[in-house]
Amino acid sequence: MPAPDSTAVNAMFGRIAWRYDLANRLLSVGIDRKWRSRLVRAVRRGAPPGPVLDLATGSGDVAFALSRGLAAGTPIVGADFCLPMLAEAEKKLAAAGPGAYPGVRFVPGDGLNLPFPDGTFAAATISFGLRNMADRPRCLAELRRVLLPGGHLFVLEFSRPRAWLRPGYYFYLRRVLPLLAGWLTRDRDAYRYLNRTIEEFPGAEALTAEIRSAGFAEVEATRLSAGIVALHEAVKGPAGPGPASA
Repeated sequence: MPAPDSTAVNAMFGRIAWRYDLANRLLSVGIDRKWRSRLVRAVRRGAPPGPVLDLATGSGDVAFALSRGLAAGTPIVGADFCLPMLAEAEKKLAAAGPGAYPGVRFVPGDGLNLPFPDGTFAAATISFGLRNMADRPRCLAELRRVLLPGGHLFVLEFSRPRAWLRPGYYFYLRRVLPLLAGWLTRDRDAYRYLNRTIEEFPGAEALTAEIRSAGFAEVEATRLSAGIVALHEAVKGPAGPGPASA
């Protein structure tokens, strides 16, 4: 599959922002909450204390979950290049009231050119966003750049399900999900695109190799929900050749 076009991806998420959360809840049958919980536990267990970046934050669910699960007041920056999605995140933050999520803020930010100095964050998370990047090596290089030495990266992304699950899973992706999503969001084409990116995204082993090539060390992948999703954890390694040294 050709690399995603950033302009088209931005416009697509802008069109579905108004129903994005509802679609996620229904189309994942609520399992998305479990995946976020596993991510937060991994960050709490493995990352050093300090500021956290949530890239491709979308409507902010991961940033809010991190705020609830990490030490009180941990600075959490949710960044996304889709302004309508960030607007949804800001609405939630305002609705929660002052003090509900101390330390959380949202900023516009392109994953291929992050607006942060080198070594800003102790940890970085990206959930279901890496596959939409027009240049994955460059995004991983940027994530590495903004991490402190020894900082941790967490990538939660769709993967390849176990063999016994694939027939039913791919039938759901190709036939059922676009119909339901089209009804919910009035944009069936957006979910056809998302389905293609899910099916053609590298499996856990291949993504592990990509993360390692970007200059990360101690890369580990944990398969969730029979392999539908994988959670990758890595540590910023020393500078080396290739994109990681950019």
